[in-house]
Parts: sequence; C-alpha cells; structure tokens
Amino acid sequence: MNQSNASESDTDALPIAVVEPALVGDLTEADILSRVLHRDGLMLVIDKPAGLPVHRGPKGGPNLENSFRFLQYGLPRAPVLAHRLDRDTSGCLVLGRHRKATASLGLLFKHSRISKTYWAVVEGGPEADAGVIDMPLGRLNAERGWWMKPDPEGLPSVSNFRVLGRGGGMAWLALEPVTGRTHQLRVHTSASGYPIVGDNIYGNGPRFGEPTLHLHAREIVIPISKNKDPVRVVAPMPPHLQQRMRACGWNGE
Repeated sequence: MNQSNASESDTDALPIAVVEPALVGDLTEADILSRVLHRDGLMLVIDKPAGLPVHRGPKGGPNLENSFRFLQYGLPRAPVLAHRLDRDTSGCLVLGRHRKATASLGLLFKHSRISKTYWAVVEGGPEADAGVIDMPLGRLNAERGWWMKPDPEGLPSVSNFRVLGRGGGMAWLALEPVTGRTHQLRVHTSASGYPIVGDNIYGNGPRFGEPTLHLHAREIVIPISKNKDPVRVVAPMPPHLQQRMRACGWNGE
C-alpha cells in the first residue's frame, strides 16, 4: 500500500480513469456471479456495484435483490441480506445462505463483532493522520427519512480513521465504523470538515453525474465459525474511484 503524497502537478498528469456507467437495470446472472468474492456453506460476500440500491424502493426499479436468485448454488432458497450498503456505496456486502446463518450474521453485526474497513476520498482531510470521531447522530427530521445529523441527544456513534495518502486537495482515508448508524461515515466526515467526494446529501457532490460518491467497503472480517479463523474478504477498487485515489498516492494495489 502506497502512502506517499502526490503533488498537484502529478495529479494533472494522471490519465483519465474509466468511469463505471450508470446502472439502468438489474444485474444479469453473469454479472452477479462475477461479483462473488467469497462463498461457503453459511454465507456469500459479493462486490456490490455503486449506483444500485440493495432493496426494491417504494417506486420499484432495479435493485440488487432481484439478482439473488442466481446465487442459490443448489440451495432451495436464494440468499438474503445480512446488512445493507447505501445505493452509491460499492464493495463488500454479506448475504446469509439460509435462515440460521442469516440469524447468526445478524447477531454478529448487531454486537459489532464484524470488522469493516471502508476506503474514502474526502475533500481536504483531517489534520491528524489518525484518530477517532465520537459524534452522536440523530434523524434529521421525519420528512427526510434516513438522513441523519450530529445530535448531542442522539445515538452514540464512533468511527476510527487513518490517512493513507494525500494529494490534489484531497485525502484517502481508511474508515472503521465502531458503531453502525445510518450514513455514519458520511455524516462524521462531513461534520468534521472533510466531506466525502461526490456525496450529494452531506457534501458537495452533484445531484447527477460525476463525481459520484467516493466510498468503498474495502474489507470485511467475519468470525462466522467458532472453530475456524475469521473470514477476511477484500473488494477490488471500482473504476470511478481510481483517478482520485491515485492522486492521493494509491498505487493500484
């Protein structure tokens, strides 16, 4: 992992990265199978694409769950979500393959036994190279649904951060949510003064077009079996993050 800084002149010389096209339909069988990162008797971990919601919305439309029927691998039922990621977040997403496994995974997530590391590119960046964001969060208001805000009377919310690189007025962060509040990392970084690039709710991202949200569920560690080592899964970097990641010193690994 390259943690060196990149100058603005280095940034200007970077080739234009290939951007993932907007997703306009459900994933095909080949698409979803190609995104399986881990499979065992209890669970699957897939590489969720950015731009596709995990659930069917109230107005319908494409969603990731529509493709789970292709992931049965001989079992009588399709796998189900053990947790969720925002529509515009990419990376590691865990599915339970049967009811008992899904219940076990649910308890692991509930009690913060599953370790998650996200990579993000933020505007500006923290002064320190590592630290903790301890900031309670509450619902913004009833009309905004899942949108959140810093709230001294809200639920305890803690995120760890490390700066992995800087450049071009941005920083590349590894973010570890200790708690699992809705939009936690997005609110924590924005309220700390360095919103995630492309965040069109809490940051300065456009409503449509580039840049899209630069938040990727990079790694997940799951202690699913008592007598085996935890399962560790890493998701590759999607195309839409790569140009700005390289500006911050990422070397492609």
